[in-house]
Amino acid sequence: GAMSVDSITDLSDNSSKLLEALQLSHPHELDPQRSLRKKKMLSLNPITWQVPRIVDRCCKHIETYGLQTVGIFRVGSSKKRVQQLREEFDHGLDVFLDKDQSVHDVAALLKEFLRDMPDSLIPRELYAAFLSTASMEGPPQLATLQLLLFLLPPCHSDTLHRLLQFLSKVAQHAESSWGPDGQEIPGNKMTASNLATIFGPNILQKEKPGEKDAGALNFEDSTAIILVVQRLIEHYQTLFTVSPEMQHDILRRLFQTDPDVIDHLLRRK
Repeated sequence: GAMSVDSITDLSDNSSKLLEALQLSHPHELDPQRSLRKKKMLSLNPITWQVPRIVDRCCKHIETYGLQTVGIFRVGSSKKRVQQLREEFDHGLDVFLDKDQSVHDVAALLKEFLRDMPDSLIPRELYAAFLSTASMEGPPQLATLQLLLFLLPPCHSDTLHRLLQFLSKVAQHAESSWGPDGQEIPGNKMTASNLATIFGPNILQKEKPGEKDAGALNFEDSTAIILVVQRLIEHYQTLFTVSPEMQHDILRRLFQTDPDVIDHLLRRK
């Protein structure tokens, strides 16, 4: 699903901005007619984890078979096999990726999907805002990145979280290590910086692929993209965790504006 099936208009005629923030849906995506056709219900439903099947399955495949693959995402793939996999996913087939699939083909498929999304994983309207965090450091940078992540639509937010979780795991296997029997386990050489260099231009795009000047990033933008995506990989757990203080503040404010919603949330828990 590209967006939540819940609508703020189902909850209240005068829905607050806080409710919009809690739902993480863009107001222009909501259908104003839904509240007329349907009995109003307090659902505030996170629904399900909104991650495209192709992304989750590619990540799981590489986590299972490719973490020790040196140069994963850098080594070439079979264009023919990648195109075949792409067509199978595009036709809605239940594609099963097993040990017989080349991790390089699956890695290329994942990059292609992210690159060719109609709107980039981090929406283009937030491109400049995310890049501006490159000039920050420490806690202020992370606090700003977190607030920007809160603006992502649900599907983008869930998918970005899954991707960053995966990339963090790949980076943890970058260096060689030693097994329990003293044997050397080769590292994949893909540090967070290397991964940000590869994935940054695919998830933070200024223009649509194929548009005029789409590939013509200046050096400053390219450097900023890599730095920002590296921070996202390194700190994704912190960035996607809402602090108890913030949660308490939101609930306190909602109690003043929408007490019925608070009652529903507490009863559901």
